[in-house]
Amino acid sequence: MKRKTVYDCSVVELPKIHNPAGNITPIHGSIEIPFDIARVFYLYDIPGGESRGAHAHKECHQFLIAASGAFEIDLDDGVTKRTVSLNRPNYGLHIPPGIWAAEKGFSSGAICLVFASHIYNEADYIRSYSDFLTYIK
Repeated sequence: MKRKTVYDCSVVELPKIHNPAGNITPIHGSIEIPFDIARVFYLYDIPGGESRGAHAHKECHQFLIAASGAFEIDLDDGVTKRTVSLNRPNYGLHIPPGIWAAEKGFSSGAICLVFASHIYNEADYIRSYSDFLTYIK
């Protein structure tokens, strides 16, 4: 498998159905999101100044959306670093496996919605940055 870079992480505009009573964004696995969805979770009530994530996956793809509020994602492929901001609920960030990612700078009341290609499996996580650098080499 070709090693992924931070440029393989893509911001995707999701469909937005306008309605005076409120907008809706439909999401389907393998259509708007480039993988089948096996798990959905969300992060909320994040205290100011806290960061989340700070890990990589061996096999799992993730797709992050700022369902409410805003936050940034620091991406790192071991060579290049890139920061992406999410602040609209109809845009999401696809993070393929093999990328170190950390979410930070959460606005008050922010909700980070995450779609994952795999169910939770601790063995898929790389939680140490030095282990990540060894893994990608």
